Amino acid sequence: MLNNRKSYPVLNHCIYANTAAYGLLNDELLEWRQNHDLDYLVGGSSMKIESLGLIGETRQIVGEFFKCKKDLIALVPNFSLGLNMLLEGLDSEEHILLLENDYPSVNWPVESRGFQISYAKIDEQLEQNILEKVRNNSVTVLALSLVQWINGIRVDLDFLKSLKKEFPQLLIIADGTQFCGAFEIDFENSGIDVLGASGYKWLLAGTGNGFFLFKDLAQRRFTIKTTGFNSANAVLTAKNTIPFNKHFEPGHLDSLNFGSLKCALEILNNIGMKEIAAHNENLSKKAGKGFDELGLLNNYVIQRNRHSTIFNIKDNNGLYNHLKEENVVCSRRGEGIRLSFHYYNTVEDIDAILEIIRKMR
Repeated sequence: MLNNRKSYPVLNHCIYANTAAYGLLNDELLEWRQNHDLDYLVGGSSMKIESLGLIGETRQIVGEFFKCKKDLIALVPNFSLGLNMLLEGLDSEEHILLLENDYPSVNWPVESRGFQISYAKIDEQLEQNILEKVRNNSVTVLALSLVQWINGIRVDLDFLKSLKKEFPQLLIIADGTQFCGAFEIDFENSGIDVLGASGYKWLLAGTGNGFFLFKDLAQRRFTIKTTGFNSANAVLTAKNTIPFNKHFEPGHLDSLNFGSLKCALEILNNIGMKEIAAHNENLSKKAGKGFDELGLLNNYVIQRNRHSTIFNIKDNNGLYNHLKEENVVCSRRGEGIRLSFHYYNTVEDIDAILEIIRKMR
């Protein structure tokens, strides 16, 4: 993984622990984007028309990367917009289970539409809390983030698979924005019916691109009304034969943004998601142990068997400002400091942060 750090110049002058806010720009992706816009500069509309094939190539690699049929993939500018379009097509009689204090772009769109809603508590027994709510509250839809944005709590994918087996009619909608690119997921063999994500965090694809993946059965639960000329691939006679996934693509998709997603996925593929996931698991264990020894983690994080690479530590004695002064890039979230590590981070980065904190005490 050390060789890959060279592709991210920002790492030369800081410890970057803020991927949960924005992933870094790879120099290979930068070169691709510059060449793309240079081609547009000199080619005009001819270049843009030719680049339409790039959208199909992006859909293809998204399908291969996450194991999903390409005709069940919708390319969207971001997760939030996609989820709002999706929920507009969901029956208002559905009973939706959310997680308390989940990411606002997961909970707010549900809460604003008049669905019957229940909430599961996020703590060390998160999965059990979800199971009890589903068993006892006639829940028909579960909508949640796979990794929690504030504290990094990570939902057990095996649990979601067993939950779906016990309740096959339960529709599971997942936000993978803080998961996809950091860890592996086989969508087709998961318990998830709908998986959406923005590409600018752990996928390192920049802003303006994202996707939604659907299972065959999931389509039957939605009546999507969003439409436009691009939904019909600019064919006037195809208005009444628009495929399910294309309802999420009513207007033109930008070749720069979605070509960036394609390039970013190719970069991750070249490194290998198994290697990235294993590295991130190691970073998670290292950081969790170090922050725990310093008494900086909440008990419900410590007591869970598996965690993400996002940690929220206590902001004692102006620690956040001190970390900034020491060139550690992180974020304030909730009542603490959120630190997040990706494959371009090292155990030495974590050791350096732990040493900075010890010296403050």
